[in-house]
Amino acid sequence: MRKIIITLAAFALLLSACSPAAETRPAPVIGEPQISESEAPRVSLEDARAAFDTGAAVFLDARSSASYADSHIAGALSIPLAELEARLGELDATRWIITYCT
Repeated sequence: MRKIIITLAAFALLLSACSPAAETRPAPVIGEPQISESEAPRVSLEDARAAFDTGAAVFLDARSSASYADSHIAGALSIPLAELEARLGELDATRWIITYCT
């Protein structure tokens, strides 16, 4: 259950962090409890690489479809940020999901 809450909180953070107008909108309500940006779990490059090498995580590319087509992490799922809330059902909340948008 904690993993699901952390995953949902990370999505909430991703939605606010990757959005160009995030500061003008209220934070999305996706799951509870809501956490601040400073409390959101971060993944080091080393940990992300280990998760990639072992298949321990799913990588989610939240950039536009065009950016994903141009280049992406091998095997990453493409769900553009604008579609993320509507497509959350496509994700397995029991898996470690590492999101990126840059």
